[in-house]
Amino acid sequence: MPNRDDVCVLLPTLNEAETIGDVVDGFREVGFEHVLVVDGDSEDDTRSIARDHGAEVIVQSGSGKGQAVREGVDAIDQPYVLMADGDGTYRPADADQMLEPLFEGRADHVIGDRFADMEEGAMTRLNQVGNRLINRLFSVIHGRNLQDILSGYRAFSRESFQRFQLDADGFGIETELAVECVRQGVDTEVVPIEYLARPGGSETNLHPLKDGGRIILTLYTLARTNNPIFYFGSVAFAGMLLGVGLGGFVGYAYFVNGVTRQVMALLSAFTILLSVQILMFGVLSDVIVTVNREQARRLDDISERLRELDD
Repeated sequence: MPNRDDVCVLLPTLNEAETIGDVVDGFREVGFEHVLVVDGDSEDDTRSIARDHGAEVIVQSGSGKGQAVREGVDAIDQPYVLMADGDGTYRPADADQMLEPLFEGRADHVIGDRFADMEEGAMTRLNQVGNRLINRLFSVIHGRNLQDILSGYRAFSRESFQRFQLDADGFGIETELAVECVRQGVDTEVVPIEYLARPGGSETNLHPLKDGGRIILTLYTLARTNNPIFYFGSVAFAGMLLGVGLGGFVGYAYFVNGVTRQVMALLSAFTILLSVQILMFGVLSDVIVTVNREQARRLDDISERLRELDD
């Protein structure tokens, strides 16, 4: 079984001077010697405190948590990554149950479910409602219930991460990771964790409304390649409603008021026909995606068999 020397703890940070020292100490005390802090050019003493407590520190080239995660994984040599936040909300004591599915070969990506045991005050009511809405949307759009796709406590193999196509810069990185797990067919397991309230004196970098809107937009946009029938179907449905609404108005104006609206009638017919074509395109795209997934699965099976023969 792999040990902690095969794991690097990855901590993306931005202005976490109040908490980063305790977080680094917490992971080192439970046996993790490799702790990497990727800092988004903090204006406080985050970097110096992290170094003083034994972490390796790099400054990311840009901004945003998503870029910090990508640059951090690129800088890691260990085969496994345990990702957490630097704000003290995730317990190092939960690390073993996060890593167990990886070590036992049951999964290549593990998500810590914050809702399993959430400390009072750890999340505002607004954030709880937003999180549950986003999780529900994810299960509808992408066909998989992962309980808590926005959790920042993750464990994954570096090999599986390198297969992902990620480009989110901010907090959308967790959403992208969940979508890529489904799209790539990566074995994913959800484990219960305890989610703590932020220690007094520290401030969150999350803006619920702005970041929540971006996350929902990311979730919907990614449906284009993972669930095209939903993506194009929703566009077609909206267009169909618009076309039918215009047609209803034209009919009402003609039969009730005796007014003909030819241009609007043409626009209604065009909108409905275009919506039908978009829906057909979505169906064809869905077929192509399904075929590509099957081919990718077969190639993975062949690759796995070849590795077994080489061993």
